Amino acid sequence: MSPAMSRKNRVWSRREIEALIADGHKIIILGDQVLKADAWLPYHPGGDKSILHMVGRDATDEITALHSKEAQAHMQKYVIGRVLGRWENFLPPIQGGTFRTLASKHVEDEALSAEEDVSSSGGSTPPSSVFDTEETGDQVRLRRAGNDTPISRVSSLSSSEPELGEFRSAEASTAHAISSDLSKYPPLDKSSQAEVASKYRQLDEKLQSEGLYDCPYGSYAVEFVRYLVLFVLFLTCLHHSYYALSSVFLGSLWHLLAFTVHDAGHLSITHGFHTDSCIGIFVADFLGGLSVGWWKRNHNVHHIVTNSPEHDPDIQHMPFFAISSRFFTSLRSSYYDRNMTLDAAARFFIKYQHYLYYPILLFGRFNLYRLAWSYLLDPAQSPRKGAAWWHRYLEMSGQVFFWYWYGYRTLYLSIPTWPSRITFLLISHMVTAPLHVQLTLSHFAMSSADLGVAESFAQKMVRTTMDVECPPWLDFVHGGLNFQVVHHLFPRLPRHNLRRAQPYVKEFCRDVGIPYVIFGFTRGNKEVISRLGEVAEQLRVLEECRKVAAKDLIEGRHGH
Repeated sequence: MSPAMSRKNRVWSRREIEALIADGHKIIILGDQVLKADAWLPYHPGGDKSILHMVGRDATDEITALHSKEAQAHMQKYVIGRVLGRWENFLPPIQGGTFRTLASKHVEDEALSAEEDVSSSGGSTPPSSVFDTEETGDQVRLRRAGNDTPISRVSSLSSSEPELGEFRSAEASTAHAISSDLSKYPPLDKSSQAEVASKYRQLDEKLQSEGLYDCPYGSYAVEFVRYLVLFVLFLTCLHHSYYALSSVFLGSLWHLLAFTVHDAGHLSITHGFHTDSCIGIFVADFLGGLSVGWWKRNHNVHHIVTNSPEHDPDIQHMPFFAISSRFFTSLRSSYYDRNMTLDAAARFFIKYQHYLYYPILLFGRFNLYRLAWSYLLDPAQSPRKGAAWWHRYLEMSGQVFFWYWYGYRTLYLSIPTWPSRITFLLISHMVTAPLHVQLTLSHFAMSSADLGVAESFAQKMVRTTMDVECPPWLDFVHGGLNFQVVHHLFPRLPRHNLRRAQPYVKEFCRDVGIPYVIFGFTRGNKEVISRLGEVAEQLRVLEECRKVAAKDLIEGRHGH
């Protein structure tokens, strides 16, 4: 047997893997294989953060969902051995997990076993029936009321914070609601979650056998006709000085092109890494001024830690929005490596966030420019080695080209006056606001609870995501984002096949007892606004309690 084969067949104990992680190694479990991903971090096209969230975990479903067969084959280079039996997840270091080196092996195994039992335990409540579109708003709000704070956090609040006394009561109430929420999902014990994972993998095989991973290229021919019509209308109106109308057509074109960028980022068009990456760069950077590299780094993390206030960048919009009262404690973002401070600006925006939701999203595209350049100008964020090393430079070229044709040739040369230029700029960007509504719609009203490391990938994806119901002829307006539950379970599935896959996913959810939430577009928006309003009210109540507590303290002192 060769040294390489001998190394790959080595059996690692849980304690040895813990020690490796304690020593700083990035150990991931794939099936029964142990991967040591240290050397892969600077090469990973999706950034290092998504890898760090998988350290110490069984990442089989996440890797299968997000990576091609070729990428999975490449991972065999990093196999250092295997484990026996079903792996019980550690909490990754980036999420606060702590690990012991072999030097601390004197810690009693019984204590470790007790910790593992606690971390992997779940309720014994039977699963609930599937949610449908007839679920009442009150039921949804009751369900999500418990999705703000993990129970473990309630007991960790320090008694040395008197100004949060009333807030601790709210947290305790939330913890009670979480226990009720847990009753609606399959228990978190090993056998229940193993069954969910097994049937999820069977469903993936079913979709492959049905040919749903094959891209229907004829659908992209239809998309291209739409793009061409909008582009011609944009140029024609611009030529005849109908600047406002021209900007509407350009904004509409950007809106539809974003869905192709999303497809390319997930490698769901040609399934070829460089081909789809180049398609994404051409559309996002050259035509839209955005960065597909930034999107990949951000979006991969979102697909792994969906709706986690501390870890998912897609719901970290402080100071403008907070979808959970957990943001009131100035949580630290593991993605941005900074605290999301509840400062004066955040207090103002959050108290009125349900009124400001749509006005703020009108300017969402400007923020994407900022994020694109912050990514491209920071070499640490983009792959510096490996097959994707040159993507950053191609993206930079695309950015220069975009601002040449849009900023110089269109805004400056084709439009004669500054008022008209500013109007064109604002309208073309504000027309894309529905895209930002769609991006938040499927998650803002859903669970943000941390149910622990025992929860399966499939259950977490469905629990934190909802679909949007619409007639088939409107699918192109939503660009596949109306099938977010299906997409989160199978990110590489071509978007034009998502509607065909939806019945299979609904059947899977009924089979395992996971609620499947689907609303119409209007109802979904109402749920999001309601959620934002509830959090805003919680902040107002908290501030009133603080004022009363401060007044009582001052009067008490005067009394002495």
